[in-house]
Amino acid sequence: YEPFTVNDPKQRIIHKAGVKDRVVHQAIVNVIEPLFEGRFIFDSYSCRVGKGTHRAVRRLRTFLRQASLNGTRTVYAVKCDVRKFFASVNHVALLELLAKRIEDAETMRLLRNIIGSFSVSSGTGIPLGNLTSQLFANVYLHELDWFVKQKLRIGYYVRYCDDFVMLAFSKAEGLALAEQTDAFLQSHLKVQLHPNKVHVRTWTQGVDFLGYILLPDAIVLRPMTTRRAIRRATVENVSSYLGLCVHADAYELGRDIRNRTGLVSRCKARAH
Repeated sequence: YEPFTVNDPKQRIIHKAGVKDRVVHQAIVNVIEPLFEGRFIFDSYSCRVGKGTHRAVRRLRTFLRQASLNGTRTVYAVKCDVRKFFASVNHVALLELLAKRIEDAETMRLLRNIIGSFSVSSGTGIPLGNLTSQLFANVYLHELDWFVKQKLRIGYYVRYCDDFVMLAFSKAEGLALAEQTDAFLQSHLKVQLHPNKVHVRTWTQGVDFLGYILLPDAIVLRPMTTRRAIRRATVENVSSYLGLCVHADAYELGRDIRNRTGLVSRCKARAH
């Protein structure tokens, strides 16, 4: 693997496989992904066709409206993050989950080679940057989805990779849900919630999810995202930053970005 660092916004180390390996990764994902896709819950939004961050945010807004009876009842969002998820994936646990759906011995041998080709510590870790890692993450955390939906019986739940939100109707209930979820992750998947990234907040306080803050009357960009967009916007990357505006109440930011880059085209920046 060829490692390199990206900062968007926090520093991450990406491990890039060689060209031949990437071809193999694409081929194996094409073969095995259909075996798992039909089992994934609807509200898992990472690296799946027809999903993505913006759909996840809109789905959470819908859930907040439904659970709060259009703002007439207090609802609490339990926002959680799995600590160092990709670096902590247990190889044995992952292979056991894959083997439940894959019967072909040769395919499993290839998967063992791919998974065993990288580790952060002995028997743990999958590389950020591998196409296979995206699928492996969904397979691994489908177990979390199942626990939340079937065992905790949470109706309002949205997950994007290792970030997820559950809705509760009291702060005590929300904290209890986070505690039960963490216990499951540690006992069954050998990972844990980040202790500093479990937040229980009301909708009126603002729910921070995937770079946006959801409020009853608006979806706004996280302040750090806004500052970064203004600081880094150039003619070359302006489309991606204006794309953030389209999914938030961010007309002023869109205007500032256009002024900074010298663009005169209008940005439709209202989320409807």
